[in-house]
Amino acid sequence: MKQSAANKYWWIALTAVFVAVVYGSSFIHERIDLTAEKRYSLSPATTRLLKDMNEVVQVQVFLTGDLPSDYKKLSLATKELLEEFNSLSANQVRFSFEKPGEGIRNDTVKMALYDSLARLGVVFENNQSVSARNEQSTSRLIIPSALVTYGHHKPIAIDLRSSRRIYKQYNVITDQPQEDVEATRNAAEALLEYKFANAIDKLTRKYVPTVAYAVGNGEPIDMKVNDLGESLRNDYKLAIFDLKKGFPDASQIDALLIVKPTETFSDEDKLKLDQYVMNGGKIIWFIDKLHAELDSLMRSRAEYTAYDRGLDLDDLLFKYGVRINGDLLQDLNCSKIPLVTGTNADGSPRMQRIPWPYYPFLSAHSDNPISKNIDRVLPLFPSSIDTVKAVGISKTILLASDTNSRRLASPAIVSINSVKNNEDFLSFNQSYVPVAVLLEGKFHSFFANKGGIGLSDSVQRASGRAFLSSAAKESKQIVVSDADIVTNMVSNTMGPLPMGELPLENYRFANREFFLNCIDYLVSRNRLFESRNKDLVLRLLDKRKVEEQRNTWQFLNIVLPIALVVLVGLVYQWRRKKKYGTIFTS
Repeated sequence: MKQSAANKYWWIALTAVFVAVVYGSSFIHERIDLTAEKRYSLSPATTRLLKDMNEVVQVQVFLTGDLPSDYKKLSLATKELLEEFNSLSANQVRFSFEKPGEGIRNDTVKMALYDSLARLGVVFENNQSVSARNEQSTSRLIIPSALVTYGHHKPIAIDLRSSRRIYKQYNVITDQPQEDVEATRNAAEALLEYKFANAIDKLTRKYVPTVAYAVGNGEPIDMKVNDLGESLRNDYKLAIFDLKKGFPDASQIDALLIVKPTETFSDEDKLKLDQYVMNGGKIIWFIDKLHAELDSLMRSRAEYTAYDRGLDLDDLLFKYGVRINGDLLQDLNCSKIPLVTGTNADGSPRMQRIPWPYYPFLSAHSDNPISKNIDRVLPLFPSSIDTVKAVGISKTILLASDTNSRRLASPAIVSINSVKNNEDFLSFNQSYVPVAVLLEGKFHSFFANKGGIGLSDSVQRASGRAFLSSAAKESKQIVVSDADIVTNMVSNTMGPLPMGELPLENYRFANREFFLNCIDYLVSRNRLFESRNKDLVLRLLDKRKVEEQRNTWQFLNIVLPIALVVLVGLVYQWRRKKKYGTIFTS
């Protein structure tokens, strides 16, 4: 009798154990990432940032509602990431998914709300989709953005999309590129951790790095650097430093920008830059070695010779490990420019966009986080770069041309029709020619054996610091052989354009992203940029087979499991009836 009572109430004990396990597991958060590329693992820098948080950060995600499948997947990935952020930060990262203006019937009020969000940097996309089954086209407004808010700071808007567009294989001469949407969205997922962690860090950090823009050698200070200034002023302390008036101080200037100088650097100028580097300073060089401008070509209406600007920086850069060559780099995988090719019947000019090899597309061919997972970068008349031996300095190619490149040696002739025949096409036989190089290590002074005691004394008097023949600690420099990557064009009707955008083109290349990544890499103290190296492997299904075998897989995934459950239930009831029916009969 006691045994039958124990058998009768065994389920109560089992239920109690189950409830205890569930309750106890609510206090334990642990996840094992079994994916090959560690898709669900956060970088150590992101983990430290979240665990050190002691104040609440609010995140509003606008990518929600009725979404196409690719955006729905991106929205789900965002939700999973923010749940992980919330858990690691002890509920300090709180998030919500909402559609702005939902429930507002007044169109004027709704548009005012959208306009205020757009000024913060929220992006809107009018998505057109065509159904493969009934060939119907639908249009919907998608907001692939999130807004990160902390205290009284200005919110930071995050574009959840990737700036990198991935294209299917195509012939650069005869084919038009077609975007691989799945691969592009996959690249966006890979960047989610970095984007959210970077936004949280910029809102909560106690120290704001100083970035100085060097002047004194003919650098532009007009609207051509408008986007550069606007891109920096919100996230960094932006300063102007006149190289003619003093020595830059590495303890006060975290990074120094040298952008498109047009006047010769004196030995004194180079000494100031050299000692800044020796004291741990970091420089980004955006140098146009040759004078080559589209305006000059349009004025000549034929061709002109690109000439050396005479900046006299070759010896200094050579000592640091690079040489900017006196040539112009071309590639057949390039942007197009509009040119007048004739007149229409009404007498108006007929415009045609033609490929312009002087504007080659640049991309990354290494895993460095500066240029990985960004779209193509657009230069204007770049030169090539060679790396040279420099003791203790490692070099990383950040940007390079594509596989159909050539170099026009100085004196380089710039002309409208630079590719005239098959022989010219065959000359595009070089691949991955460097345009941007990262230098890292302990640099050695260019002036180490040049000035003796007199030079050392003059440096001591002018800067208050002793002359250093080699760097006291490791530092970094980035050398880019085209300054127009970070300048912007100015339209007569629209004013300053974003960097990386050409007039009459409704497309912005990733110049700004590359520039900001360079700054972040040089001045960051938390190594969050490491999370940019994340790769998510795209494992695609065969769409043709999916369509052909739709019914089969629907049966296997829906009907078959239900049938198995019903069958198991029937067999169980039959055996139970057979077993206990025999006992009661006897």
